[in-house]
This record gives sequence, structure tokens and C-alpha cells, in this order.
Amino acid sequence: MDRCIVLVDAGYLLGAAASLLAGEPSRSRITVDHTALIQGLRERAESDTERPLLRIYWFDGAPDRVPQPEHRRLRVMPRVTVRLGALTRSDGRWAQKGVDAAMHAELTELARNRACSDIVLVTGDGDLLPGMMAAKEHGVAVHLWAVQAADGDYNQSEDLVAEADERRVLDRTWITKAVRTKDLGGICAPPPVPRPEIAAILSAPLPESAHRPAAERSVEEEHAPAATVSENGTQERVPATAPKAGVPTPKDLAALRAPGVQQPAQPPQTATLRWSSDKGWVDRPGGAAEPPEVASMPTLAQLTTAEQRWADREEDITTVGGDPYEVGQVFARRWMERLGDPSHLQKLSGMYPRVPHRIDGELLRYAARFGLLAHKDDQIDEHDRYAIRAGFWREIDVRTAAEHASAGE
Repeated sequence: MDRCIVLVDAGYLLGAAASLLAGEPSRSRITVDHTALIQGLRERAESDTERPLLRIYWFDGAPDRVPQPEHRRLRVMPRVTVRLGALTRSDGRWAQKGVDAAMHAELTELARNRACSDIVLVTGDGDLLPGMMAAKEHGVAVHLWAVQAADGDYNQSEDLVAEADERRVLDRTWITKAVRTKDLGGICAPPPVPRPEIAAILSAPLPESAHRPAAERSVEEEHAPAATVSENGTQERVPATAPKAGVPTPKDLAALRAPGVQQPAQPPQTATLRWSSDKGWVDRPGGAAEPPEVASMPTLAQLTTAEQRWADREEDITTVGGDPYEVGQVFARRWMERLGDPSHLQKLSGMYPRVPHRIDGELLRYAARFGLLAHKDDQIDEHDRYAIRAGFWREIDVRTAAEHASAGE
């Protein structure tokens, strides 16, 4: 068949691009405009082979082979098929498993079935040498593409280079049409507007106990409560010195309410909870339970119909980029648009900077769909959590400001 097929080892392509642009092969250092990248691969393949494109196969690894946001966006693009191997962690490093075998099987099967006349391989792994040789024996021309090496040398197997029928290099100029380093402004789009609220969050002071010198902590430990024996024979903890006054955290209050813990006769009247926010550490009245009007506030899932849920997933796959700040904005916009009772929005605005517990949990679970858990031990990074909530509150502020402006007219 007079047509071409492109097989892309995403680990090689994006890792080599990161090395070229950011100086290290970590894909977390770059952002990718996948639409521009796929279009560039298609145009380059059709130009080099002088054949129309049949399909681009995108081979990549994913934890438990679960598609990540970029894979979901890629597999709905025209003429793109995604094949996933496993992504496993060993000795603190992530490694792909099964990607090379999948590429080898696809390469030999396409050649054996004469599905195309030309195959473009974007890879550097010498394990594909037997597959390349088998494809040539079936009369397929094999084009090997390399990403320009950061050190000016080869970043491909020499045997693979020697066996290819044609070889091309994707240079820095071509790569930067679709790939940018995060340090240089992010994704291939206009630079994001400054976000002073996120900077304020990250620069907010921590509680005193969080950054006390080790020497001070050791002195306090020396004066820790000592064990004594009571009249009934049980051990009790008697403080050697008066406890140091401070602001109890939610964890402290929960410990006081634990079964078997002696409750103070008179709780301190000045006890407050502290909530981190972009205004620093904000004091809130104590109490673990949320007020009834907050507990009754509907979640996004409760406000969403089956048709809306389908449309949301389509939007997430095709248009939402996965930036933490953007994720928070999208979630807040959907929640506000579906609220039947506007009083809930007013109540929420008055709770700033604290997001109600149920809504906050739903927000973070939604953010996890965009790969923010990947490569982070299944926990969202602290900076990402701040950005998610900052985006949520920014969207709330914009909506409430617009409503106040319209009411004043």
C-alpha cells in the first residue's frame, strides 16, 4: 500500500526533547502541545516519504496502564492510536515496561500484512533492530528519526542507525514548535498572567512549631511529661512544666476527643483553628463539625446530570489542559453554573479561604484525573493543591463580583 505509518516511542521523543531544551531527560521539565506535535509529525512524515499518512501509533508507559490525561487527549485525535505499556518505579526512578515489545510486535505485523510502503520510527532503542530487519525483508522502507542530541552526539543505537533506510534529525527549531520548557513560560500558548495569590500562598509563614530549630525541640523534649504511678496502680503522665500556650490544630482537637482521653473541665475560650490560605494563616472559630448550612451545601456530583457528566468528560479530554490552577477554575465554573440556589454561593464566599470539606475532597479527586497524582507517590503535590484551590477561589471571586456589579446597576 502506498502510504506511510509513524511509530513513536514517546519516552524517547519527549525524554530527548527534555534533555535538549531543559538539560535533563525528565519529562516533568517540559510542557507539550500535543495537537501541534501530532500535526508536525504528520506533515514531516508525508513530506519525507512522499506518501499519505495512514496512522500514527503513540507508544508510552502509564502507571498500571491507566491512560493519563495526555493519552486521553491523544487517542481522540484523528489518525492517532495510543498503545500503553506499564510504568513502574524502582529505586526511586520510573521505568517503562512492555513498550519496546509492543512497538516490535506492531512493526512486524504492519510489515507482514503490507499495510504500508514506508514506516517512520521515532525511537533510539536497539531492541527494535530485529523488527526493523523483518520489516525490510517484507519490502517496507524504514525511516529512522532522531531528536537532536543535547551533546551533539547520537542518542540512538548505532546498529539501529546503520540498518535504517533513511535517517532524519528533528532539530531544536522543529522541536520547539510543540515543546517548551516550563522555566521558559509553560505550554505553547501566550504566557500565563501573573498569579500573585499563588505566590502569597507559597510565601505564607508556617506555624512556629513547624520551623523551630532542632536545639529548641530537644530542650522541650527534655522537659517532656514524666510517668508516675497513681493510687490505683495505673500510669499517668504528669507535665514537668506548664504546657506552652499555642493554637490547637484540627488534629490536636481530634486527639482530645479520642476515647479514654481525659477532657479538660473548661476548654479554653480563645481556642481557634488555623487554615492556610493566600492571606497567610487565618484564624477561624474552633469546632470540628461544619455548620448545618455548610454541611447541606450540594456537591458538584449532586448537581450534575448524566448528560452533563458525559459532556464534562468530553471537555476534560479535549480542551482542559490539566494545569492545577485551570483545573480549579473549571471545577468552580461548573459548580456555580449548576447551583439552583444562589444563596449557597454567598455562603461559600463568606467562608473564604476555607473550602467546605466535602467540596474540597471532590475538587481534589477531580484534579487527580489530570495526572496530578502521577509520579508523586499517589499524593497531589502541596504547591499543586495551593494552585488548585487558588483557581477555585479566583473563579468564585469573578462570579460574585459580576453578580454584585449587575445588582448595583
